[in-house]
Amino acid sequence: MSLRKAVAFTGPSNSGKTTLIEKVAKKLISSYKIAIIKNDPSDKAKFDTEGKDSYKFYQTGAEVVVTSPNRTTYFSHRQKSLDEIVEMINDFDILLVEGLKYLPLPRLAVFRGDVDESYFRYIKAVAVDESVDKSKIPSNIEILDLNNTDQIIEWVLNNAEDI
Repeated sequence: MSLRKAVAFTGPSNSGKTTLIEKVAKKLISSYKIAIIKNDPSDKAKFDTEGKDSYKFYQTGAEVVVTSPNRTTYFSHRQKSLDEIVEMINDFDILLVEGLKYLPLPRLAVFRGDVDESYFRYIKAVAVDESVDKSKIPSNIEILDLNNTDQIIEWVLNNAEDI
């Protein structure tokens, strides 16, 4: 039976969220079934190749699923809620979400250099390196070492909530 717990990572562009999630996922994958959701607010990500069959199918406006012995890819024209995505993924222990700061999930912010106070109301912890002035972080927010993946994994395991 799956644990089905989730935690979210947030922070400004180029703060290191993706790198941190990648490090956490690579370590956890040997013990847990990991799923990752990445928010792409600017719709910049590209997952298909122009001219290929799947691209042509997607251009029709239809929902498209491409399946093979090693993967299944779903191309959708519709935005999905967290519940809908969780239902699609279904079989996971820990879900790592990048972005989507409005979701009511335990949230870790990643900062390098500047601290963006607009994140404080959404987060339980921050992961920072030596470039950050820690005195700017309120005392109710836990401070983690961005370069200590094991410490961050411990936070994830202790704070992830059932979904």
